[in-house]
Amino acid sequence: MNRYPVWKYAIIWIALLLGALYALPNVFGEAPAVQVSAGKTGRKIDTETLGQVETALKTAGLQADMLTLEGTSVRARFDSTDNQLKAKDAIQKALIPDPADPGYVVALNLVSRSPAWLHALHASPMYLGLDLRGGVHFMLQVDMQAALTKKAESLAGDIRSVLREKNLRHGGISRNGQTLELRVGDAATLDAIKGVLKDQFAELQTTESPEGGEFKLIATIRPEAARKVQEQALKQNITTLHNRINELGVAEPVIQQQGLDRIVVQLPGVQDTTKAKELLGRTATLEMRLVDESTEGHEAEAGRSPVPFGSERYLERSGRVVIVKKQVIITGDSLTDAQPGFDSQNQQPKVDLTVDAKGGRIMRDISRENVHKRMAVLLFEKGKGEVLTAPSINGELGNRFQISGAMTVVEANDLSLLLRAGSLAAPMEIVEERTIGPSLGAENIAKGFHSVTWGFLVIVAFMCVYYMVFGLFSGIALAVNLLLLVAVLSMLQATLTLPGMAAMALALGMAIDSNVLINERVREELRNGASPQAAIHAGYDRAWATILDSNITTLIAGAALLAFGSGPVRGFAAVHCIGILTSMFSAVFFSRGLVNFWYGRQKKLKTVSIGTVWRAEGTGAVVQSDASAS
Repeated sequence: MNRYPVWKYAIIWIALLLGALYALPNVFGEAPAVQVSAGKTGRKIDTETLGQVETALKTAGLQADMLTLEGTSVRARFDSTDNQLKAKDAIQKALIPDPADPGYVVALNLVSRSPAWLHALHASPMYLGLDLRGGVHFMLQVDMQAALTKKAESLAGDIRSVLREKNLRHGGISRNGQTLELRVGDAATLDAIKGVLKDQFAELQTTESPEGGEFKLIATIRPEAARKVQEQALKQNITTLHNRINELGVAEPVIQQQGLDRIVVQLPGVQDTTKAKELLGRTATLEMRLVDESTEGHEAEAGRSPVPFGSERYLERSGRVVIVKKQVIITGDSLTDAQPGFDSQNQQPKVDLTVDAKGGRIMRDISRENVHKRMAVLLFEKGKGEVLTAPSINGELGNRFQISGAMTVVEANDLSLLLRAGSLAAPMEIVEERTIGPSLGAENIAKGFHSVTWGFLVIVAFMCVYYMVFGLFSGIALAVNLLLLVAVLSMLQATLTLPGMAAMALALGMAIDSNVLINERVREELRNGASPQAAIHAGYDRAWATILDSNITTLIAGAALLAFGSGPVRGFAAVHCIGILTSMFSAVFFSRGLVNFWYGRQKKLKTVSIGTVWRAEGTGAVVQSDASAS
């Protein structure tokens, strides 16, 4: 009646083994480390960089506990903060000979102390939030007026192109802040231009006024269109920050909107505020320009003459000089997608580009007039430009075109990543910054750990006193629930914060509630005269429906918090929901396995240790401690 088949015990042992394995990395804690990342988008972090870091440490007489290449960064782990600081200075001196033009970002960080064999099994500790791990917090203010000015400049270019296509003559378009002014010679042309603006530029509202013998048409961005521009600018800045910071390997950065024009950036584990600012400053601007193919341009490329007027000198990654015109064809704002692939004709690597409607019109006009000429793709970072590629225009381009030529698969992938990263829609400035040291984070961890530990011990003590052996089984099931909860959070690489630790403590109380229901149900069956084996069987079966109902209703509340909450509320809800699921496994499936293993082997079971069972008067004596069916 109360025996588990072998496959159920196998599930229990597998769950315990996996739980212990994936929860184990959280025991080792974190060690001070130095993280080396790319300071420029075109810079690669590979085994060569790893060797340079290793050589720099040996030259300085330092020995790293672990030196690894993880994704897009090199991490060197040390046993003390003193060695960490010395290593940072030594690595900076070796990798960054010119501080004015840093090719790498060398930052202080924290990494797990887990042994290599756990890393090999992909067992990693939970990410810790800023309040537990320490790190840096920034509040960024987005310059919305600059976004509107940029939009007005873009609209001015579009209007010029459309009016040229319609063959509508005007006295020029000038921009005054976010206002566009057009001068028109006669009323008929004025009406025609107003009609074009109304049909193709619905985001503009116009007013007109006579000025001498001409007319002046004033166009401004509508308020609802301005709000949309500001919302899009904020979203684009958040996306760009995500792309740039994710490339640096910062574990679980928090980048989210706050208010109408602010962005919160939290970088857990980064202790160097200056370097964190450098990370945020790694936002690039993409531009496409024509290469100066004139005789003067070729002479300037060869270094035999100065750069012609209206052109600029830039370098490719290989160091080759390219002379490009100052006029910008399109920027990264017009680029909607960039994907690597292979040319169907020669199977050579390529990058497929997609631009918006405005960019497509511009590319169509420019390419038609400049077939067989080169077009350079430039990336600007920190005011310095670099030519990513300068392919020839082989035909008329449109909304979709490709870049191909002498590039490898890796170069095509890298180029598409750079192009997708985009640019900031509006400039930002840091209006608030905070640094939370690792000591404060350790103090928060200690307090949270103590709260969970003491809550666990008090609950187990009460259950053992009140329910005897069944209470001990409940305590073991509660420990398994905590183990599985930590393991699942670690496997999901979730971020644990102080609210998450509060949810852990709450999960313990809710998990033991299921065992209380089961134990009381077993007691009730014993009071009604059932045999111990029958009481155990009926107690678990009849308590299951109540446990399921209560957990589902609580899970619905947690899911609502997870769906509609934000920040700390979502962190609390995530741990809360996972804790409910693990408690249903441990409180019912695992605890019944323990009870069946302990009592199910006894064919003639006379008593069970479940504390005091009070019988109704006239049905028998009061049985204490060991309850029987008599």
